[in-house]
Amino acid sequence: MAIPKLKKQDVIDALKFIDENGVPEHNTSVKYVLVSENGKKYPPKYVVAVADHLANGTDISTEAFTSADAKNYLESRGFTIETKPQEKFELSITAESVESTDERFTMEDLNLGDNYKPLNAYFEKANGDIIKRAYNKGEKRNSNQTMPRIACQIFEKQLAALSVEDKESFPVCKYSPNSDMIRGIYTSVDEYKKHRNSLEYLTYSYDNGRQFVIYSWNIFSTIIFVQECLKRFGEPGDQFVLIYREKDEKEVKEKEKEAAVQVELDQQSKEYQNSFSSMLIKSKNLIFRGAPGTGKSYLAKEIAADIVSNGYEKEYSHLTEEQKKQVEFVQFHPSYDYSDFVEGLRPKVNSDGTMGFELQDGIFKRFVDRARKNYEDSQKSKETVEQEVTVQESMTEFFSGIEFGVDTFKTINGNEFTITGVDDGHINISIPGNASVNRITLNLDEVRKMLESGQKFEKIKDITSFFGKTFATQGYSYDFAIYKAIKAKKSTVSKAKAKQEELKKYIFIIDEINRGEISKIFGELFFAIDPGYRGKAGEISTQYSNLHSDPDEKFYIPENVYIIGTMNDIDRSVDSFDFAMRRRFRFVELRADEHLEAINESIEDEGRRLEAIRRMAALNKEIVSVEDLNENYQIGAAYFAKLKTLDFDQLWTDYLQPLLQEYIQGMYDEEGIMNRFARAYGYQKPARGDANEAAQDQG
Repeated sequence: MAIPKLKKQDVIDALKFIDENGVPEHNTSVKYVLVSENGKKYPPKYVVAVADHLANGTDISTEAFTSADAKNYLESRGFTIETKPQEKFELSITAESVESTDERFTMEDLNLGDNYKPLNAYFEKANGDIIKRAYNKGEKRNSNQTMPRIACQIFEKQLAALSVEDKESFPVCKYSPNSDMIRGIYTSVDEYKKHRNSLEYLTYSYDNGRQFVIYSWNIFSTIIFVQECLKRFGEPGDQFVLIYREKDEKEVKEKEKEAAVQVELDQQSKEYQNSFSSMLIKSKNLIFRGAPGTGKSYLAKEIAADIVSNGYEKEYSHLTEEQKKQVEFVQFHPSYDYSDFVEGLRPKVNSDGTMGFELQDGIFKRFVDRARKNYEDSQKSKETVEQEVTVQESMTEFFSGIEFGVDTFKTINGNEFTITGVDDGHINISIPGNASVNRITLNLDEVRKMLESGQKFEKIKDITSFFGKTFATQGYSYDFAIYKAIKAKKSTVSKAKAKQEELKKYIFIIDEINRGEISKIFGELFFAIDPGYRGKAGEISTQYSNLHSDPDEKFYIPENVYIIGTMNDIDRSVDSFDFAMRRRFRFVELRADEHLEAINESIEDEGRRLEAIRRMAALNKEIVSVEDLNENYQIGAAYFAKLKTLDFDQLWTDYLQPLLQEYIQGMYDEEGIMNRFARAYGYQKPARGDANEAAQDQG
């Protein structure tokens, strides 16, 4: 957001105001401090808010801009800003007391836990022995749930032995003296939601699928639960220790945003037709596994249609063109790699006719960029959207009104250049007077962000401060010149009217996911696709980040992206499927006899449909009776959907028989097994004369 219009004297007046009136506790600085000439320290955001109040008569509010905005602005006006060293705090919990090295901590207001980030947690026995969390695969470390999970781990047997009444009355959290005590240890999420319909819970699994489910939100929300465990089950001198620090402003806002988004996404899931749709929303990543022909790919597309239409459609082909942009489909194969999926260098023909290479995004990265833009735009206010649209229209008008390669511009140092072209992300310029580098590419987003900020840039140093850099880049001189040219041009664009972007869901389907070399395809995205690391928490640098226009740019997968994979259980590559992927996906088995939609929707005649189901069941029963085969080799309904255009004998000879022969190749008595399959299916091999007549009829 834009910093308000202020003069340097307004800031000086604000410092005097703060000296006289102090700083409210909720406005104290977390990351930066303004240091005055006499050594006094002030929170930059609050200084700007007070200066705005004194100069423009507004309410004192820090909501319209970030601490980084305030820091950059004040530095550009000559004020000294220092970064505060972060302090660690230690909270110790015994059966008798709760104490913290943070003087602000109080049991009277556990909501303060929203402002802190856990760094470590452990249980210390009276004899000094320390027990830490025994992490599960893929579990996010040092979360708000780490300390209560340690309590469940240590006192698992005692908690499990409690009666139902004792579990449901077990104290967990009391935020303030005037609030109600939140109670209850439940056996499942469904049971928990009967008493408290919220997403703020932790699940602890033990003893082959049993669970403890309790309320959990911020890092202080389970202090009472942990202390109660010590009171009931601990030894004198036992204690839990929590190490934590203050969140910075970015972490606070990101957490609030992600929580709001998750609530919105979960609320929408109530509208879905398909039961697997809600499962995908909760799990983020699903893999459907099973025998060939069980309708895995068909089901994946049906779920995608169900979700993006908010339960209105289940046929992908019925989606609008705009809705189809929220779904992407790819099939993995052995030669598929990172450059296809994420990004890589691709050949291109340069403007002078020579060949070169350029970095191009792969199918998944392009898809995620669409979802990420929607996610980020949906969090913006109407005013912000209108400002961005207005700036975009002004830039379009400016670039449309110049003649590429002809109209000249000057940098602050007097260097002349021309703009030779503009695309979605770059401004290409030519610098005839520069002997060493006569062509460079600028980042279009840098100019856009400068215009959107509403901030006044008067020198290159202002741009350096705005982007938080220590030194200016070569491109900033040209950014500044283009920025001034756009600002100087009398625009005919009026302020745009826009509405807030609707948060949408994006479904990426990977068919036959196990046929690709997973580590080669995903690379460092192993981390980012983890459901526990969606959003900024899972941002990573891609392999080619040094070639990006902004090398510091991070890639992340937002909360509104969902991934469905399909895999055949009998595929030979299943056994080697990457374990790192196994723990990041929820696996759902589709049995051949459970999903008959393909038959029911393809065959109109009821008698023929029932006959198809009967034959499929009989054949599958015979398949599992073979010693070396199992349910993974059964035939799915998708094969029998071919009866829409074939008769039963043609389905056997052209599709089922070749597949089954491959299954049993090398087994003892292959011919006998095939005869049993044929009898179960109901196929009778025609006599030689019948076969000749059939051949003549076809001729």
